[in-house]
Amino acid sequence: MQRLYDFIHSHQTWVDGFWAVLLVLLSVVTGTHGPQAAHWDRVAIVPVVLALGVATTLRSRMPERMLLLATAAGALQLLADVPILPADFALLMTIYSVAVAGSVKASRAALAVALLAAPLAQLRWPEENSSLVGNVVILVFQTVPLVFAWVLGDARRTRSAYFAQLEERAARLERERETQAKIAVAAERARIARELHDVVAHNVSVMVVQADGAAYVLDTAPEQSKKALETISATGRQALAEMRRLLGVLRTGEQPVNGEYVPQPDVAQIEDLVEQCRGAGLTVDFKVEGSPRPLPSGVELTAYRIVQEALTNVRKHAGPEAGAGVRLVYFDDGLGLLVEDDGRGAPPELCAAGGADGQGQGLIGMRERVGMVGGTLDAGPRPGGGFRISALLPLRSAL
Repeated sequence: MQRLYDFIHSHQTWVDGFWAVLLVLLSVVTGTHGPQAAHWDRVAIVPVVLALGVATTLRSRMPERMLLLATAAGALQLLADVPILPADFALLMTIYSVAVAGSVKASRAALAVALLAAPLAQLRWPEENSSLVGNVVILVFQTVPLVFAWVLGDARRTRSAYFAQLEERAARLERERETQAKIAVAAERARIARELHDVVAHNVSVMVVQADGAAYVLDTAPEQSKKALETISATGRQALAEMRRLLGVLRTGEQPVNGEYVPQPDVAQIEDLVEQCRGAGLTVDFKVEGSPRPLPSGVELTAYRIVQEALTNVRKHAGPEAGAGVRLVYFDDGLGLLVEDDGRGAPPELCAAGGADGQGQGLIGMRERVGMVGGTLDAGPRPGGGFRISALLPLRSAL
């Protein structure tokens, strides 16, 4: 049954043409051999029937024009005194087609034709042997099919518009979901890239410094070499632990190592970070001002990563004799960070370009992290030499 419906829908003009031929043949037979054929103008029958046949055939392709053609054929039929023929069924079909696919004005015109066709036919060919009530009943029975055809067409138009709106809305929602998914993926990739950069850059730089120092004093101071190797081992384990935490976030459905993931670093661990840098040979002055208190996890992680990246840059860019200072200030509405060194500093254009760390990812990652918590970051060379990074992290995310 569905195949038949699909065939009819895809070959609508051919199906309409079949009905048009059938109606034309019936009209010609009725108009030329019927009991009242002698009273009809047989010459007028031909254009009327042909026009109605064309309107039936092309009603689905040109509904508005075919309504005009059928209306004109009906007017000629009234003027030429050609009574109702089987081909007049074309008017009902064109009214339906216009109500389905025509413009609003054309649909209203089709309704007007449906309401006027039967009264005009009744006035032109009244039933002489029928009473007034009988004529009214006949008028109603002739009008109802035409109006019902318009109602069905208008209902189909409304349903089609509703389904089209639903499909458009579904497509729009699907596009929005795809866009949101792409944004989420991009944000997650950026976050993971920042985490990997901070973890790898800091820990690997510590390991490189310790390895160089151990190689330098391997023969003259074996105890110092042993201590350096222990620092390398501890730093490597810490890097592996943080890498394991990142991979645990990515592995959906897998069990974490030892039953739990490695926790995110926080402000309390900054002191351990400073001690690690001191152990690697960097002189760091660490101060905390204000009353330490728990902070939102996002602020805690951002503060730790900024200090970590800043100290990594000091080791990589400030020079061998440089010293650094780390200062944390607890305000009522935020946390202030200041990391500065007295080393070589960096050209201002590198800071304006986004970062002075190799490919420029260091300061870029800092700015992204600070921006995510609604804070501000200022980075650049110090007037007296060296480099300074200052940040203010508000506590709005805790509300």
